[in-house]
Amino acid sequence: MKKLFTLALIAMAFMVAPSVNAQFAGLQKSPTDIAYAKADRRAKPTMKVIYSRPQKKGRDVFGGLVSYGKVWRTGADEATEIKLMQDYKFGDKTVKAGTYSLFTIPGEKEWTIILNSDLDDWGAYAYKESNDVARITVPVSQGKEVVEAFSIGFKPVEKGYHMVLGWDTTLVEVPFYN
Repeated sequence: MKKLFTLALIAMAFMVAPSVNAQFAGLQKSPTDIAYAKADRRAKPTMKVIYSRPQKKGRDVFGGLVSYGKVWRTGADEATEIKLMQDYKFGDKTVKAGTYSLFTIPGEKEWTIILNSDLDDWGAYAYKESNDVARITVPVSQGKEVVEAFSIGFKPVEKGYHMVLGWDTTLVEVPFYN
């Protein structure tokens, strides 16, 4: 009887397993991540970026998967969003505290970085230049190591932060000053 009960449990496990796995079939292939700009681990952040992290997977990234000269969502899935908890100088413009979409236009030698007022859009398909809050152009540099998953981090600098974007061997630093 115990043997029959055990076999029945094993059979039920095999019947349930496919339906459990099916529940996860629609999850993002590019996981969502958050990067914070803050003075130390316990400090409240002054900036927060929510973005999805596409993977290189052996592909040519910039100039291939991500076209040069075209507006990019700066990650995968939904457009990347940046929340400024205080006003920041972005290029020659002061951007008020608030939440913005972060778009970029990658180029071989420089990128255009865009803060846009539209939120909650998937990709850059609904991007409207007329809703840009501010734009700056920054140089591109090449790292020595390959970054497999698109990544965003913050580096403290005098009077602010540089938001660092990295994928493959491409690195871009975006200045935000107090």
